[in-house]
Amino acid sequence: MAAGRALPVVIVAGLHSDARRQTVAGLLRALPDSVALHHDLSGAADGTVRRTVRDASGELGSASVPLVHDCACCALREDLVPELERLADGGAARAAVVELWDSVEPRGMAEVIAAHGGDTLRITAVLTAVDPALVLPCLANGDDLADAGLAAAATDRRTVADTWARQLEYAPVLALADSPEADEADHALLAQLHPAARRTAVGSAELARAALAGFDVAMAAAAQHPACARLPHEADEAGVGTLVWRRHRPFHPERLHAALEDLACGAVRSRGRFWLADHPDTLLSWDAAGGALCVESAGPWLAALPDAAWEMVDPLRRAAAALDWHPEHGDRCQHLVFTSPGLDREDLVSLLDSCLLTDAEYAAGREAWRRLPAAFDPLLDLA
Repeated sequence: MAAGRALPVVIVAGLHSDARRQTVAGLLRALPDSVALHHDLSGAADGTVRRTVRDASGELGSASVPLVHDCACCALREDLVPELERLADGGAARAAVVELWDSVEPRGMAEVIAAHGGDTLRITAVLTAVDPALVLPCLANGDDLADAGLAAAATDRRTVADTWARQLEYAPVLALADSPEADEADHALLAQLHPAARRTAVGSAELARAALAGFDVAMAAAAQHPACARLPHEADEAGVGTLVWRRHRPFHPERLHAALEDLACGAVRSRGRFWLADHPDTLLSWDAAGGALCVESAGPWLAALPDAAWEMVDPLRRAAAALDWHPEHGDRCQHLVFTSPGLDREDLVSLLDSCLLTDAEYAAGREAWRRLPAAFDPLLDLA
């Protein structure tokens, strides 16, 4: 690597290990003098993390990496940047391909490299490798990663479905493996889950170009924030549907809480932002996959902030708020998106609408709303 030039780093993630390995092999062939770095976390339970470095001709070396805090992902973070810097300083590698282990999510690794790589490393792409026939099975799998042998630490409580959803939705480029078993519905589901993604075939020249196109970690993080996430749009193709449900009236906390299970199971994937009448200043995120729902506070709505604080808010979020702005409620809104094969739109819309305040409840005003049953307080620690 010439002095003063950063080493291009391409991150390849995904639970579909065969598709991931095909993607990495294709990149090593397409990018001259590139090397791939992989940390195998499958032996972490026994205290071993194995790092291998290879190029298009085969393995160049391997080593054991000590566990940090009994966490395989921590060991990966501690070892990844120094190893990439060693490759950059060596000068022989013109690009590094980081192949993440099955359940490792690309966002965390991209942010570690961006934060600690300095002028030596430059992330040029984040790719998620996909076998289209496995998109639905992974997204519908509510098993814990630990039960599937994919946990990265003893405290790892993620599920297969939510991990796969984040791997898929963070990457701006999806590398699609050839999958004879995949049908039209599988491809429609993939397109609706992440319509903004660039979908390219494994081994194609287009994928090699995408690998060096550039990647903005800060923009990627902002695009994942519940307040301004780029959510899918309405769609209906090959038996797969996406419902976009938007309202400005707040939810009745008790009725919504009672409907959570039915709503979480109403689609293989749902996400978005919403507000409760008894906590009108709190932006809440909705994230469901595989029948499991995570509801969390994502901070205040912009309308709840003093004007002086707006200058400190990311411009992307200010732009998203402007699109949803309501003369009375500001950016407070219900914006939930449900994607699934066989989606029952009418039932979902009816159930969601029934959870909103009635006309009489709405007319009673905010002081009355705050006295509604605080059904979400134990879940969200909002008391």
